Amino acid sequence: MESLTLHCFSTATATPFSLKSRTSLHFRSKPTSKVPRPSIFPLSSFPTIRSPPNSLLFSPLPKLRSPFLSPTRATSQNDNDPPPQTTPPPPPSPPQGAKLLPFVISISIGLIVRFLVPKPVDVTLQAWQLLSIFLSTIAGLVLSPLPVGAWAFLGLTVSIVTRTLSFTTAFSAFTNEVIWLIVISFFFARGFVKTGLGDRIATYFVKWLGKSTLGLSYGLTLSEALIAPAMPSTTARAGGVFLPIIKSLSLSAGSRPGDSSSRKLGSYLVQSQFQASGNSSALFLTAAAQNLLCLKLAEELGIVVLNPWVSWFKAASLPALVSLLLTPLILYKLYPPEIKDTPDAPAMAAKKLEQMGPVTRNEWIMVGTMLLAVTLWICGDTIGIPSVVAAMIGLSILLLLGVLDWDDCLSEKSAWDTLAWFAVLVGMAGQLTSVGIVSWMSGCVAKVLQSLSLSWPAAFVVLQASYFFIHYLFASQTGHVGALYSAFLAMHSAAGVPGVLAALALAFNTNLFGALTHYSSGQAAVYYGTGYVELPDLFKMGFVMAVVNAIIWGGVGALWWKFLGLY
Repeated sequence: MESLTLHCFSTATATPFSLKSRTSLHFRSKPTSKVPRPSIFPLSSFPTIRSPPNSLLFSPLPKLRSPFLSPTRATSQNDNDPPPQTTPPPPPSPPQGAKLLPFVISISIGLIVRFLVPKPVDVTLQAWQLLSIFLSTIAGLVLSPLPVGAWAFLGLTVSIVTRTLSFTTAFSAFTNEVIWLIVISFFFARGFVKTGLGDRIATYFVKWLGKSTLGLSYGLTLSEALIAPAMPSTTARAGGVFLPIIKSLSLSAGSRPGDSSSRKLGSYLVQSQFQASGNSSALFLTAAAQNLLCLKLAEELGIVVLNPWVSWFKAASLPALVSLLLTPLILYKLYPPEIKDTPDAPAMAAKKLEQMGPVTRNEWIMVGTMLLAVTLWICGDTIGIPSVVAAMIGLSILLLLGVLDWDDCLSEKSAWDTLAWFAVLVGMAGQLTSVGIVSWMSGCVAKVLQSLSLSWPAAFVVLQASYFFIHYLFASQTGHVGALYSAFLAMHSAAGVPGVLAALALAFNTNLFGALTHYSSGQAAVYYGTGYVELPDLFKMGFVMAVVNAIIWGGVGALWWKFLGLY
């Protein structure tokens, strides 16, 4: 679940590739001797957000007026007059409550549907009212008059106050297994960052493959694919693990953000990692929170994916791996770095691993726990252990052995926020199916598609492309899923597309369109914020790689899915 809110980035602790802040130059009382720094990376290796290329090291002091030459002093009528007030006025307090314009628009959409749009004869009043509340909720998730969780709670409250849903029905999704699996997965991600295991894995890949710029990119890409199944947030992986490494390597090569040197190394590494991250998230069911939401929404429509972790991986494996292998190479040709060789990178990584020391007890526990969890996710259906129970077992081990403590879980605000608004979306979507709204929409779409005389493969291509490129209008992957996934899946069903194929393909697309723009996902904001990639380049490469992914997933994927018997 990747939104522009950089929730997981804020939870990251200092990574091995970042440095402790040092005393500001403003307060140095004497020159420092030129002693080599103990760190192998420069002080400027902190991730920065578009700082000016030539920032001042010292703030200029205000010029003092001469008591003899000051015109103001000469013309003063009374030397005893109090000095003019120089204290700046206090800044205005930020507005509280909902943002007015987004609030009005979001509410208006629901009111228009409820009272001005004629209710179809086949739809009950309760169903139509629930649809209007759902549309207002979705509009608020996109326009953000309030934080996502708060707005979802508001929609839930309205559904109860208007007696559209009973209290028990409205809150029924809070016990949903998939939602709790997502919540626990966020705790696993925190464990990766807290123990430093994610940094260690990425550093090993830099050591093994980092002799050239292309090899360095492959090392980072493959290490993210390895970490992804146990770290279910692309934003967390970007901000907590890979961005600090990319920043440090780039600065050590003289590639700085915001100036011409950015194209030496940093721009390419950022673009490559950003464009490859969507394929890493699409490779595993547990690599992104929105993947689990997609399958749950599909289940609400009666499309059940058996043995979901294995089925997802089998369907995604070949096209995702092909895309992961080709993305760094294609960008190396289309968006080439100026520095082709990075002979110092493996030595830097080796030295950093030496500084990190041997693998710690907590890292070994984290490795063993995640291997156990993934094994149970794969074999759970055979031995009768549901996925959420496997995740609960893993979290219990981490708590019992002290890798995580309960304060870690309580402070993971993104997990609890996800619990709140995912449960509201899933609950409303399920009730829309129960009251007949989805079947009514499917019937309407079926009539349109029949009038166009489209075969199901043609309808599949049109609907998938539409679902993908509509994301230019969205600033959140999960918001897009909540707004359109169920509707588009219903359209696929009405067109005769096999259900499991449609459900999985839409879910894969949900990850791939996260690299379209600088606002299309949480990781997009993280990578663009480094200052290494200019906005026109990001849009251009985003569109080019979208076409590349469409060719790979539409070509290789279609043949692979045929072989697997999905259609």
